[in-house]
Amino acid sequence: MEIDKIMSILGQEYKQKAVVSSKDPFKVLISTVLSQRTKDANTTKASKQLFEKASTPKEILKLKSKELEDLIRPSGFYKQKAKKIKEICQIILKEYNGKVPDTIEEMIKLPGVGRKTANCTLVYGFGKPGVCVDVHVHRISNRLNLVKTKTPEQTESELRKTLPKKYWKTINNLLVKHGQNVCKSKPKCENCPIKEHCDAGK
Repeated sequence: MEIDKIMSILGQEYKQKAVVSSKDPFKVLISTVLSQRTKDANTTKASKQLFEKASTPKEILKLKSKELEDLIRPSGFYKQKAKKIKEICQIILKEYNGKVPDTIEEMIKLPGVGRKTANCTLVYGFGKPGVCVDVHVHRISNRLNLVKTKTPEQTESELRKTLPKKYWKTINNLLVKHGQNVCKSKPKCENCPIKEHCDAGK
């Protein structure tokens, strides 16, 4: 199966282990909210500043709004994100006993949490299968003809139908790395290890 070859080559290229190790679901959730509409470096800086000061729902709610905004300022849209983060913390404490829910259906009820954020939290926070689709996964999946879709939401839906479940946890990490390094909006096809499997590369 061609997808097996593609995932094997990318796994070797980016030294991806078969299983993604899980981290603190709350930190993954908040970091993914911070990652919306910004670059990875900005997300990393904002997350680090926030979690050094407050890393639980209770601790974040103790922060004044201005202080929270200043901590996450590098992520951009910090006023809107600060408001959403406080709302998320309140709901998690009130309705989920301080724990992030571990299903997509429950997570997308939280303010500012869409399917991408929920899937990323499922995979990286809980170590459960999920199909996390961002711009990289959407773009590369279409270039590889794994799907023929117009939006990331459609890509997630189609990949859930066609992608073997053994790849659900790793496809995001691999395609994000590949998108950042090679398969950009203007692809560097001459440097691509999977170009023979791609119409654009051919």
